[in-house]
Amino acid sequence: MTKVSLIVAMDRNRGIGRDNDLMWHLPNDMRFFKETTENQIVVMGRKNYDSIPEKYRPLPNRENVILTKNTSFEASNCSVFHSLDAALRAYQSDKNRKFFIIGGGQIYKLALEAKILEEMFITHIDGNYDADTFFPDFNESDWNKELLMSQAIDERHRHGFKVFRYTPAK
Repeated sequence: MTKVSLIVAMDRNRGIGRDNDLMWHLPNDMRFFKETTENQIVVMGRKNYDSIPEKYRPLPNRENVILTKNTSFEASNCSVFHSLDAALRAYQSDKNRKFFIIGGGQIYKLALEAKILEEMFITHIDGNYDADTFFPDFNESDWNKELLMSQAIDERHRHGFKVFRYTPAK
């Protein structure tokens, strides 16, 4: 079975987006996202896909998978599925790449509820951004937490942040 991971950046209030858009500009976190997901399978909801600027769609050097209930939806150079389970089944024999859940809120909730995650990469941003979309609550005591990266405020980062890798507690 393909390893299932999740990657997200969220503010102090678990906010991940507003008006179907990113709320921050954090170049080092964006680089972490790109380097972590490159050459992997990225799985996103249709609204999340639509929020990516056209010039970056599909995300380069990754297999893009879109989940939608809309059975007539098509996206060039992407695979479209109508359930997370169907997407997982399609890639179950791919042992060389990770299956990265990259959002949005509904897709994160599906993945957490399905209890299929082997790891989560969560960027905790030290700021509040008045979000309208949030990362779902989860029981942190069910996970081990390892600091991967820390970024202080600087001329390119209005807020500091920390990136953690969560793995299931045994």
